[in-house]
Amino acid sequence: MAAVATVAQNTPGPAASARPRRARIWRGVVLGVAAIYFLVPMAVSFWFTVHTEGKGLSLDAYGRILSAPGFVPSLLVSLGLAVATIVTVLLLTLPAMLAVRLGAPRLRPVLEVVATLPLVVPPITYAVGIGTALRGGTDALAATPLWATLIAIQDERFPVVLVLAYVVLTLPFVYRSLDAGLRVIDVRTLVEAARNLGASWPHVLLRVIVPNMRSAIASASFLTLALVLGEYTIAALLGYQTFPVWIVTVSGNDGQLSVALSVISLLLIWLLLLTVSEAGRKRR
Repeated sequence: MAAVATVAQNTPGPAASARPRRARIWRGVVLGVAAIYFLVPMAVSFWFTVHTEGKGLSLDAYGRILSAPGFVPSLLVSLGLAVATIVTVLLLTLPAMLAVRLGAPRLRPVLEVVATLPLVVPPITYAVGIGTALRGGTDALAATPLWATLIAIQDERFPVVLVLAYVVLTLPFVYRSLDAGLRVIDVRTLVEAARNLGASWPHVLLRVIVPNMRSAIASASFLTLALVLGEYTIAALLGYQTFPVWIVTVSGNDGQLSVALSVISLLLIWLLLLTVSEAGRKRR
């Protein structure tokens, strides 16, 4: 009798079996609404790029992308800025977070406030401030050796000043991603074990911490890449021809070409997001 009672208690009742069914229904509804919200504008944009009144359907807009003047230089500049920004922000953020976590835990709130502070500054205000500082600095440093450095970071072929600006913009997102990665591993134990075995601090960082944070680093890199490839305000106000600025410039002359470029850019970003998500799932 006791065994029968135990089996009866463990058998899910009608209410318990209906609960997962309702959850699946609501999950399907939410995913369906999200799919409509994202896919309908994509479908309309794609139709605009392939349909022309009087000519019918044609992929000519996508064929003109590679031959469009300025496409390759602007894309290479944006990709170079993205790579430089990813490397710089990771080299600045990850060692600082490790140092605070291991040596000064009480400074974690201060580091968090500093890292998230760029969220409260509007990008247009940020761009105007950078432009004013560059103009004032050029006049003030004209008679000093730093004048050449100030001019060099504004080179149109590779504007380092945009890298510095993008590092600040991406700092909150990179900090959150890395902080989530550090919370799931025992950093102190890993570092102490590696140091006791004679590993140097660069070895600890590159061979112990980084492999255990691949998912967090990949997420931070993706967010940085997406922000740099989509940032328009700062680059436009400072007068640099990045990929988003080039798309807006082309849109005044060829609407179909600009929309085709936007569709391809969005699909590329989605592909990167799926790749990062799959990599993180396999890592877990």
